[in-house]
Amino acid sequence: MRHFAIICVLLFVVAQLALVADEGVIESTKASQDMAPSTDPAVPFWQVARPVYADKGRYGQTLQRYRTEIRSRWTEKNLYFLFICPYEELNLKPSPSTSTETYQLWDWDVAEVFIGSDFQNIRRYREFEMSPQGEWVDLDIDLSKPHHELGWTWNSGFVVAARIDSAPKIWYGAMRVPFSALQRRPPAVGEKLRINLFRSQGPPPNRVAVVWQPTMSDTFHIPEKFGMLRLIEATAK
Repeated sequence: MRHFAIICVLLFVVAQLALVADEGVIESTKASQDMAPSTDPAVPFWQVARPVYADKGRYGQTLQRYRTEIRSRWTEKNLYFLFICPYEELNLKPSPSTSTETYQLWDWDVAEVFIGSDFQNIRRYREFEMSPQGEWVDLDIDLSKPHHELGWTWNSGFVVAARIDSAPKIWYGAMRVPFSALQRRPPAVGEKLRINLFRSQGPPPNRVAVVWQPTMSDTFHIPEKFGMLRLIEATAK
């Protein structure tokens, strides 16, 4: 009986350590085929995705009111994300354009993905943003340059969709990012990418930054604080 109790304790410790180790990991589940980005979390495409939650401020403080669910899928060609974003008050750009890229979209309400495939030079990565109105901007970030925001002239070919559900005060945003915009090699099960996930919520002066992995800085652009995205095989039905 004593040995059984010791084994149970050891298994519990191992499970807890594994849980802690995976706190900075989002798993992207493989899909058999591509589709247009869907903002409906109930569709089968999103149902099998394992969510993570952005519910911290930049310095790690809890922001439960804005707890944002993020799910991810992947195919041989594309990487997908779904953001489910509770809000209090939206900060929306007047006269939005969804047909052209919106420079300085980050000044308004957005959901953002920072993702890099270069583990040797972590200061190079891509940034993808979408607004509740379906606006978008993508950037090729190089922090060695004095004005990395100028990377917005790069075009990844990513696609977004968004909708606002005003009754429960939730907006949904989905994006489809070509793997060709992230790396030269085709994706594979078990592969990892460096990633962080963000939201900007509400108008100034009460604007709130919601993050997945706290940057411990006033800026989102701290690649040393990125987590990991892991590509996994499709789960059994």
